[in-house]
Amino acid sequence: MADAFPEAGGGALSIAYSPCPNDTFVFHAWAHGLVPGAPAVDVTFADIDVTNGLAERGEGDILKVSYAVLPWVLEEYALLPCGGALGRGCGPLVLTREAGTPAGLAGRTVAVPSERSTAYLLFRLWAAEAVPGGVGQIVVLPFHEIMPAVRDGRVDAGLVIHEARFTFHRYGLQRLADLGEFWEASTGHPIPLGAIIARRSLGEERLRTITEAIRASVRRAWADPAASGAYVREHAQEMDEAVAEAHIGLYVNEFTEDLGRAGHAAVRELLERAARAGLVPAAPGL
Repeated sequence: MADAFPEAGGGALSIAYSPCPNDTFVFHAWAHGLVPGAPAVDVTFADIDVTNGLAERGEGDILKVSYAVLPWVLEEYALLPCGGALGRGCGPLVLTREAGTPAGLAGRTVAVPSERSTAYLLFRLWAAEAVPGGVGQIVVLPFHEIMPAVRDGRVDAGLVIHEARFTFHRYGLQRLADLGEFWEASTGHPIPLGAIIARRSLGEERLRTITEAIRASVRRAWADPAASGAYVREHAQEMDEAVAEAHIGLYVNEFTEDLGRAGHAAVRELLERAARAGLVPAAPGL
């Protein structure tokens, strides 16, 4: 196994990803030195809004970020072809307290996890077609605060990701829209959500090393899912085990190991469509 990795050189690499089960599952083996020959890493846990900001400021060697932030960071960071979140049937949801129609969001306040998030970019593409006159105020909240804010009436709607697909009923909320369904129906592509990027200045050889380390960590996680259990539970906070397992099953898939042509095509479609709509600048080459 060690022969799969070129000599990394230098000290530990900084890496920042979320405490969500898909990320802790994917990176458990690498973070715990269980991938022979892989470079050492120094791990920071952070919500996606934080890691997007780190990328925009050029801070960090390896980051889990939103695909939507790529147009602003690709000059300094390279998109890695593995480790991220992209798939089908796993898109963001728009939630409200009571059942309604998309038109009812006109002029309303919506909580989102990040203004640079892929979820928010998909929301803007969807709202341009579905919400005449557009929504009102956008409020950025940490992911875990969005559903309580909707439930308590502090915002009119919330844009949620990840395990909220399995738990929003517990807050008495209604699904107004599934943005994954909107994306897949309108493009035929899988849904790009979270990307892994690494600093270009690390050099081509080291970027290859990082890519192989991530792939090896993913494969090890699949080969022995129980090994990462304690790490996943530790950082999933109050998420119950069944939800964590469903979360991993949905977001860790063949695209996590390799984006491939289908994955890269989905990312290009997202960024090109958003650029045509004037929502993001044209992205440099992926």
